[in-house]
Amino acid sequence: MDAPPRALPSGLATALVFAASGAVLVLEIVALRLVGPYVGITLQVSSSVIGIALGAIAYGTWLGGRLADRYDPRTLLAPALILAAIGTALTLPLVRFGGEILRGGAASAVLLLAALAVFPPAFLLSGITPLVVKLQLRDLHRTGHVVGRLSSIGTLGAITATLGTGFVLVAALPSSWIVLGLAGLLGVGGLALGAYLRRHETGRPRARAVVTTVGLLVAGLGASAPTPCDVETAYHCARVERDPAVPGGRTLVLNSAAHSYVDLADPTRLGFAYVRWLGAIADVQAPRGVPVAALHVGGGGFTLPAYVRASRPGSDQLVLELDGALVDLDRRELGLRTGPDLRVRVGDARVGVAAQPAARYDLVIGDAFSHLVVPWHLATREMAADIARVLRPGGWYAQNVIDYPPRRFLRAELATVAAAFPYVALVAPPAALTGPAGSNFVILAAARPLPLSVLRDRLAEVGEAVTVLEGRELAAFVGDARVLTDDYAPVDQLLAG
Repeated sequence: MDAPPRALPSGLATALVFAASGAVLVLEIVALRLVGPYVGITLQVSSSVIGIALGAIAYGTWLGGRLADRYDPRTLLAPALILAAIGTALTLPLVRFGGEILRGGAASAVLLLAALAVFPPAFLLSGITPLVVKLQLRDLHRTGHVVGRLSSIGTLGAITATLGTGFVLVAALPSSWIVLGLAGLLGVGGLALGAYLRRHETGRPRARAVVTTVGLLVAGLGASAPTPCDVETAYHCARVERDPAVPGGRTLVLNSAAHSYVDLADPTRLGFAYVRWLGAIADVQAPRGVPVAALHVGGGGFTLPAYVRASRPGSDQLVLELDGALVDLDRRELGLRTGPDLRVRVGDARVGVAAQPAARYDLVIGDAFSHLVVPWHLATREMAADIARVLRPGGWYAQNVIDYPPRRFLRAELATVAAAFPYVALVAPPAALTGPAGSNFVILAAARPLPLSVLRDRLAEVGEAVTVLEGRELAAFVGDARVLTDDYAPVDQLLAG
């Protein structure tokens, strides 16, 4: 009977399990950022990445246990780490080349892209723990102790990686650097472990050299894979595109969707139709030249704050923007100048609104929803009530909403805003209310009657036909849509159509 393989030193076994489990969680968190530019960051995307990662852990652990019973685990550990390094480096080209093909929010595309982002390396890394467990089981009377200790170490590795990635790595490094850095660490670890175990393994130096060469080639492919980002912030893949027809024209693209248009030479030139509607609303709420107090929920390219500043000198504006790196990009490339009349508070908008005094603002503009990405906590009745609180008696709330047929989210958001404001109207392209295409819509709300006839006249000047729904027409459009609350806000499911 063959002698059982010699156990690993306890410290080495602990380090392997800790590192392998932690690496899986690093990949899982970064995978969300890799796939976001192609399919958005929705609940379905997050669920897909988490589900695929858990599937990889389950199958990897099962296969690792099977292999540990059939072969000497000492001969498998180093190759598993090196193969995991290759799989990690291969993630970048797989996602970035595949993402161009799989763009969009279709469930099949989301699942496939999530699998490309996380399954291969997570599968390989998850096989390491059962290999280590097999090597440490020398005494059946201590089985529970060994398995429990290594399981807890693996969990601690996952927790450490989750916190370290979320709080430190993502804020400090681009995703591609994190992935390639992790691949490098796994590769070096695999080679070092192979050298340490060389006396007891059956692999040949030539085989190790071939695997190492393949790993270097894959890492090079990953580093050269196309990236859709000029700047990768903690929340967005961002780039700025020049308008070939307008010398000062710039388009801010966030996660593959055009988010803002800015004319550096003329801040009153509004590019997107819905932004022109918001500009018209601002013009009706207070005539040009009259300073206003405005609160902006979401900054983006700071198009509306720049418009208000240019058309109403002396206005007092506060912009609530979650992404500080995006604000820095706006300063560098989109002409943002902050000062006493235009302040920026970096942080969550819900917290930022709650910190504002009551009856402080004439106008609140909500433009934090983008494409299929909707921060659900900004879409609830409680949020709308807090906005109503910070508005002056004659103040208005104008909210941009993007939706697609059958427009379930738009209807629910109208019902939600109407639960906090007695007067609500909807500005929309006529075809978007019944047609097959998605569109931007603007919800307008106030505590006092809205001068909608004046608003219709001003909207007619923007050059595109729009419909303003109110009263019975609006109630018929909303129908029996359910009000969104902090306890019930399935915005991703409503948007999914």
